[in-house]
Amino acid sequence: MMNQMFFVGLPYLALFLLVAGSILRYVWNPFSYSALSSQFLEKNALLWGTLSWHIGILIILLGHLPAFLVPELWKSLTSNFVFLLTVETVGVMASILCIAGLIILIVRRVVSGKLQQVTTVIDILLLVLILLQVVIGLSMALMHRWGAVWSTGTTTPYLWSILTFRPDISYIEEMPLLVQAHIVMAWIILMLVPFSRLVHIFSFPFQYFFRPPQKVVWVSERRKEHDDSLVVVQESRRDFVKGALGLSVAGALLSVGVLDKLAGFFYKPEVSVEEESKLLEQKLKRLEQTAEERTYQLERMKKEFIYVSRLNQLDIEKGKYFIDYLMRPALAFLGKDGLPILISAKCTHLGCTVGSELDNQGRILCPCHVSYFNINTGMPNQGAPALDPLPHLGWVIMNANNEIILEQDPSGKRYGNVNVSSIDKSNRVFIAKKHKE
Repeated sequence: MMNQMFFVGLPYLALFLLVAGSILRYVWNPFSYSALSSQFLEKNALLWGTLSWHIGILIILLGHLPAFLVPELWKSLTSNFVFLLTVETVGVMASILCIAGLIILIVRRVVSGKLQQVTTVIDILLLVLILLQVVIGLSMALMHRWGAVWSTGTTTPYLWSILTFRPDISYIEEMPLLVQAHIVMAWIILMLVPFSRLVHIFSFPFQYFFRPPQKVVWVSERRKEHDDSLVVVQESRRDFVKGALGLSVAGALLSVGVLDKLAGFFYKPEVSVEEESKLLEQKLKRLEQTAEERTYQLERMKKEFIYVSRLNQLDIEKGKYFIDYLMRPALAFLGKDGLPILISAKCTHLGCTVGSELDNQGRILCPCHVSYFNINTGMPNQGAPALDPLPHLGWVIMNANNEIILEQDPSGKRYGNVNVSSIDKSNRVFIAKKHKE
């Protein structure tokens, strides 16, 4: 319920207020559609704060756009480790620059008596929220590394599902708390834009390019004393427009290879009958997978025990995958003591499914961001992106008469007075609903 409220209800409320509020503000109070500059009241701190903030936030926003607009192209680019490392490093540096600028702007607003007279609660609130958002983003970059890669398969499809009015929160509901907080904070900031100075991002002086030319002559008394004929003329805006057009054409020519992919993303070509049949087959497979998942889910709702394997079918070095009561992947190994080891196969970093084969140190690998987990302790290796251990699952062993002969809860505590060496290896291993987390 909370996920639906934060990741479906809040986004649509924020988008509605962003569009409707911005339009209404322009209609009712068009002269407030600006950043309401305070440069005349204080300019020294403003220079350092606004430069750092604008440079940092522009780099951050430009870094987010490719993953959203051209995810497949961005995914292929970030598959190159040097490019990925460069992107992540630039993003971290831009975040630090942005944080420094925001702190300067906040302190400037609080300390200056003149600025306090023109500062509203929404000004301070928005600066603090944006600062918090950038800090969360920086924390994500440091704690959940390589976001430029995994965002194309998580946050990007979630955002597109919101914009296409087919909300699907399955992409992010299992994401770490920092990622979810970053998304929620973004919707809150968007919701406040029409009521703050940030609304000026929607104002652009298009009429400037169509008004008659103006000649601006700068003359001062001091200049007249030295040279009465000195006149400084501002270049015509038409020269500016010509230069801008030249740069635009040059940029377009340089980015032809990107633009055709971007166009293909929005305007997909017509598909043939064969291609359409393949798409339908893929959709059918996804529906079958969904139906199979619902069957598993229903079974776990009704049954107290779910079969995993026979004891003699478990292996010491290669785990057997199964689905636990929370519909998460898990692995079953045979321990050196001859008893099962059941452990979650959902990486505690970003939820990837870990591998099933042990290395020579008794660890399983998460291939997404390279974390090794010891199956006996569940702990990740030192320096791994994952910080938390994989949790163990409880199990029960039943004989042919469906009698529980030995049981172990997730903490490792065992119940039953059976000698391990006397257990029939054909006995079955189950997970129990009472051991569900």
